[in-house]
Amino acid sequence: MWLYIGRKFSTIRKPMANSNLLSTIRSLKNRNYRLFFFGNGLSLIGTWMQSVTVGWLVYKLSNSSYILGVAGALGTLPVMLFSLFGGYVADRANRFRILLITQSFAMVQAFLLAILTLAGIVRVSHILVLSFVLGAINAFDIPARQSFVVNVVEKKEDLPNAIALNSFLVNGTKLIGPSLAGIFIAAVGEGICFLINAISYTAVIAALLMMNVSYTTTNNSNMDRESIVKKLQEGIGYVKNFTPIRTVVLYVAYFSIFGMFYGVLMPVFAKEIFHGDARTLGFLVSSGGVGAIIGAIYLASRPVHKGLGKLIHTAGIFFGIALILFSYCRNLWVGLVLLVIVGTCMVLQLVTANIILQTLVPDEKRGRVMSFHTLAFTGTQPISSYIAGVLGNAIGVQKASLIGGILCIAGSIVFRKQYLSFLKNLQKTEQYNLIKRIFIG
Repeated sequence: MWLYIGRKFSTIRKPMANSNLLSTIRSLKNRNYRLFFFGNGLSLIGTWMQSVTVGWLVYKLSNSSYILGVAGALGTLPVMLFSLFGGYVADRANRFRILLITQSFAMVQAFLLAILTLAGIVRVSHILVLSFVLGAINAFDIPARQSFVVNVVEKKEDLPNAIALNSFLVNGTKLIGPSLAGIFIAAVGEGICFLINAISYTAVIAALLMMNVSYTTTNNSNMDRESIVKKLQEGIGYVKNFTPIRTVVLYVAYFSIFGMFYGVLMPVFAKEIFHGDARTLGFLVSSGGVGAIIGAIYLASRPVHKGLGKLIHTAGIFFGIALILFSYCRNLWVGLVLLVIVGTCMVLQLVTANIILQTLVPDEKRGRVMSFHTLAFTGTQPISSYIAGVLGNAIGVQKASLIGGILCIAGSIVFRKQYLSFLKNLQKTEQYNLIKRIFIG
């Protein structure tokens, strides 16, 4: 995989450079998407600052891997509970208005966290409650945000590029935000990080207000209990019965549970394994961001989106190997390099899964299907975080991460067997040809 990526970039010649660059960022030609991209970018820097700071502050106040895992679990538990309903709302209501509301509430949450911390009265219990509140906001924000991309990209063929650019944005800011958080925590304390995040929400809110989005919604007059239940059952039935989507969603859930809990334990790695401080934590998280940027650029530059199932499988193998090596690494610089590989392979799996889902699903079911993606990735993180806390406390963070790496390799092997199996069973229709091209090329 790495040799293939290297060959791809090494073959770029100067006369083609401008053309390749324009192709890689082609979705930015859309004014609405451009506003969404840059507004989100500024806001996400603050979001990453808060995410890293919360983990650091919880571990600082509790000195417990278990409490760190509980905090991570509470932050994503509402997504597990409410994201399916959030997907239903994203299909029925105006996604633009949903995002305005969720971003405004998230700003208030960050301001409350900043006030408590700057006043010197913050407690672990405060952080746990406010993390749960933010998780509830995200249960509605994430499905609407993922589905909203379709409304701000004019050409459907640009959708995979827009999804890859979104990943580049999320992980590019992951490179900046945690590094800034480490610097600010060491210099002026945690409260300023929360305050910066609160202020950063004005960027995405302003971007949304500047858009000119022509948007139609389903008639909401029949949003009674029977209608809601029926539509949710319809979405569940679609995901359950459409094998390619079910396979991808289940793999994302598996990977999120066993592949992502190393991130919850990163404050412990920074302090106990690498004997560092908040800046060390910032470097560790940011190095994963560097790798994620590499993966996102590669996906955005792909001219044809085929062989994505093979890519997920290969990236899963390399992810597991890199995580196993990182789990017992005690040299910070080697650890940073390994986390670059981990970050690259993480994005190659998760963003590719997103592209597959967005390519196959009809728009009238998009919000509900993407809510399953949210449930699979973010909604399973309470389980992942709790497992991380329990294992980290019982056997240590290194052995816990080692187990995660082994399970990821096993999961990617099973995923390959599953998609090869359902391709054999699908009838050779036009849809079969599309699915075959997407999964194996």
